[in-house]
Amino acid sequence: MNENQKVTRAAGIIGIGTLASRILGFVRDMILAWFFGAGKLSDAFFVAFRIPNLLRRLLAEGTLTLAFIPVFAEYLENFGRNEAFEMARSAIRTLSAVLAIVTIAGVAGAPILVYIVAPGFTGDAYDITVTLTRIMFPYVFFICLVALAMGILNTMGHFAAPAFAPVLLNIGIITGALVIAPMMVTPVYGLAAGVIIGGVLQLMLQFPFLTRKGFRFWESAPLYHPGIKKVAYLMGPAVFGAAVYQVNILVGTMLASLLPEGSVSYLYYADRLVQFPLGIFAISTSVAVLPSLSRQAAAKDFAALENTFAFAMRFVFFVTIPSTIGLIVLKEPIIALLFGRGAFDAASIHMTAYALLYYAVGLCAFSAVRIVVSTFYALQDTKTPVKMATLSIIANILLGIALMGPMAHGGLALATSLASIINFALLTQALKSRIGGLAWKNIVVTAARSLVSSLVMGAVLLFFLKRFPPDCQGSGFYLLFYVICAIVAGGAIYLAASLVLQRNELRAVAHIVRKP
Repeated sequence: MNENQKVTRAAGIIGIGTLASRILGFVRDMILAWFFGAGKLSDAFFVAFRIPNLLRRLLAEGTLTLAFIPVFAEYLENFGRNEAFEMARSAIRTLSAVLAIVTIAGVAGAPILVYIVAPGFTGDAYDITVTLTRIMFPYVFFICLVALAMGILNTMGHFAAPAFAPVLLNIGIITGALVIAPMMVTPVYGLAAGVIIGGVLQLMLQFPFLTRKGFRFWESAPLYHPGIKKVAYLMGPAVFGAAVYQVNILVGTMLASLLPEGSVSYLYYADRLVQFPLGIFAISTSVAVLPSLSRQAAAKDFAALENTFAFAMRFVFFVTIPSTIGLIVLKEPIIALLFGRGAFDAASIHMTAYALLYYAVGLCAFSAVRIVVSTFYALQDTKTPVKMATLSIIANILLGIALMGPMAHGGLALATSLASIINFALLTQALKSRIGGLAWKNIVVTAARSLVSSLVMGAVLLFFLKRFPPDCQGSGFYLLFYVICAIVAGGAIYLAASLVLQRNELRAVAHIVRKP
């Protein structure tokens, strides 16, 4: 099996796990929308959850996994399994000690964190958010250890357990909403308890698979290993570089707290829809491609690295461009189907669709950045991504402040998209200067063909919507049937156009379907 086949097979496994997580995540969000709508309690939970979630991106898969995999792969390639495992055990011990300190500091400093993240919150909204943050902060401890286990397993060719771990987080939150919340005076605290339950379950899932690979937690290892220094060196500047998207989302949350009530929730629900294709295809591909890129970089096989990079980029564009058009065209019926019930009324649907429109504009850039950053990490270069990310964050802040006045929360979503486009442009130029062409001509041709096929699909869907307008306040079964028909029809049109224009990309998708 060549590297491209390994990448597609791994992406298929991760994609299936992510799909399961996203579907269950939508069930979770439908439950939250039903019981809490878009108001004070939901805003408080989403802001409080944003804090450990951001740290998950900054300290876990956003940097730790990306920094650990190249070093672990290098030790496997050059020093053998025993030395690599010893380094990993040392990393677990050191990380556990650091995380314990971070968790204690986070619980104690929750009032300051909430004030920074949501400066517009006062009174009960502020107090509830602080309590929720304190309950959920230990989630950071568990998820960072999950990220380290993910790095070990992915480098050794196992992707299933880490991919399906987020399913358990959703199960925990759903359990909190349906079982724990009704028993509490302030029901939203039950959601926070569910987050902790989900974190514990995610970590427990990794243990048997690590043991099956021959990794033994209990075997001796020094508290410090030279490899840890290298991981820390790569991790240091990467805190902003790899997690720029989450940092930009956090900036949007901060600014949204200054807007009318419900703005934070509108942005959250819209972001959830963008995360669906982003997680299933783009993030899955970036996770799958990193071990291959790291092995090729460790072996100094840069021709193979260029080929793997180009393949991953072409695949991501093939999937995300039609997803962008589909989300823009079908935004309101999809949101109505998923969230339009209970306290989530017609105004909430419209406002969330408004945010989704502008988030969708940046979907391709959000996705492609993940592949480019993974390539820099495989080359053990974290300085370049952080430089570009810093410029992107500055652009997001300035654009957000400029656009939130005339466009409200839609302006914040657009600012995030534009900042990600800027980040992608800067990163790709830097990578091209460092390595060379990277088959950019083929990548651009694939993107152009995908755009043509997607525009054909979008035109047909627009005609369908005008000819048979959806009733977003009607029967749930009718809306479900309507959305399914629209998505299936759109997918069929895109695949038909791609059959003529993009046969190579279709073969990659077929490989995933045949060998998940």
